[in-house]
Amino acid sequence: MDACHYLACDLGAESGRLMRGSIEDGRLALEELHRFPNTPLQENGSLVWNMPALFAQLEEGMRKAAASSVAPSSISTDSWGVDYLLYDEAGELISPSYHYRDSRSARGVKSACSRLTWAQIFNESGVQFMPFNTLFQLAAEAPERLARARRILGVGDGFNYWLSGVARFEESLASTTQLYDPRVHTWSARLIEALQLPAGIFPPIVPSGTVLGPLRKALGDSTRLRELQVIASCSHDTAAAVAAVPASDGSWAYLSSGTWSLMGVEIPEPILTEACRELNFTNEIGFGGSVRLLKNIIGLWLVQECRREWVRAGSDCDYPTLMRLANEATPFRSIVNPADDRFLAPGEMPAKIASFCRERGERVPDSPGATVRCALESLALLYGRTLRQIERLLGRRIERLHIVGGGSKNTLLNQFTANSLQIPVVAGPAEATAAGNILVQAIALGRLPSLGAARQVVRDSFATEVFEPAQSEEWVAAAERFERFFV
Repeated sequence: MDACHYLACDLGAESGRLMRGSIEDGRLALEELHRFPNTPLQENGSLVWNMPALFAQLEEGMRKAAASSVAPSSISTDSWGVDYLLYDEAGELISPSYHYRDSRSARGVKSACSRLTWAQIFNESGVQFMPFNTLFQLAAEAPERLARARRILGVGDGFNYWLSGVARFEESLASTTQLYDPRVHTWSARLIEALQLPAGIFPPIVPSGTVLGPLRKALGDSTRLRELQVIASCSHDTAAAVAAVPASDGSWAYLSSGTWSLMGVEIPEPILTEACRELNFTNEIGFGGSVRLLKNIIGLWLVQECRREWVRAGSDCDYPTLMRLANEATPFRSIVNPADDRFLAPGEMPAKIASFCRERGERVPDSPGATVRCALESLALLYGRTLRQIERLLGRRIERLHIVGGGSKNTLLNQFTANSLQIPVVAGPAEATAAGNILVQAIALGRLPSLGAARQVVRDSFATEVFEPAQSEEWVAAAERFERFFV
């Protein structure tokens, strides 16, 4: 079988990259063509994204793709959820594009909750409470900006619009906004009306794997990729990553591990019960209209922010060194609750960990190794607690966990996770998001028949590592200690 080639623009909160995926003889090969930083800006006291710079970087990557003798068939962009882009009557981007960690969200929570109860919001959307959800961000918007706006798109869909000129909100990304009704698979008129948002700005929602059309002529001419089709693959990066989970059968859960950790399961219908609301789970949409019942957990952000602080202070500590020091540190000397709100904002993360420990009677970590071990063990304990909640909602046991994404390369955290969950952990592939993006493109173009076939390609293409649980008594004792943070 001849090779087929595709381009995936994968946008993360720290960096973006353009990947080429080639499928031949049932195997997928990935190649990074262009990587670029995604550095937020401080603008008039707000934290914002530099979208024009990101568009320019993608165009540069496309030129690199055109320089190769390999001709790609299509391109699609995936991104983080909840953030959005507003466009005016001329189709121009309205600046600024706010960062989900900007402090304005607190104002939006207060405004939204003055109009609707949390129970009403959850019952309509099925989305967990996070103060930076799109619903709350829009509730914090200046009226004059909303009055100017004629269209809203998620970040990944905004890039697909820039590529194709076709404005559509792909279903997996729409489901992260908290303005989408997962029962009827469309926008929630009730929520939009209650928040007095202009209903006309919300574009049609399309299923994952929708062909939007050819690349805009001007962009095709500038990049020399004139034959490229633009596809709304899975515009939400987690949905793309879950599409590439190398699972086959049995009762399994996934953990998309990176700056954020997203733990959940695939189910056919949303769970909109009081128990689901109280446990703060979310019902997002995956490929084929499946439901991703999951919880957003503050992942390796804890370690990333600690390292940033240490580097700023003059310490040259790379990640391999930090993992070695953490492995050598005393087990369970200190634990924290990673879900505590103080850890959401950037800056001073070692001090925030220390302050939590002092407040809750934990020993304060006294070195970078102790701090990182505290963060990793605490994350694994939170994963264990979250898995038990999933099992309670489903009424059945989970037999194994698949960890995908960049965090799947963190062998220390993988082992801690297996120990905490007391089930086998299958780690890999690390490039699940790009792989899922590309595989859904292949399905959209009729070159793969189904999601099952795509996951078989993943199993045949990428090595995985299995971590068996150990040290159960120590982890059971730590889990009991961890529970007191939630009393």
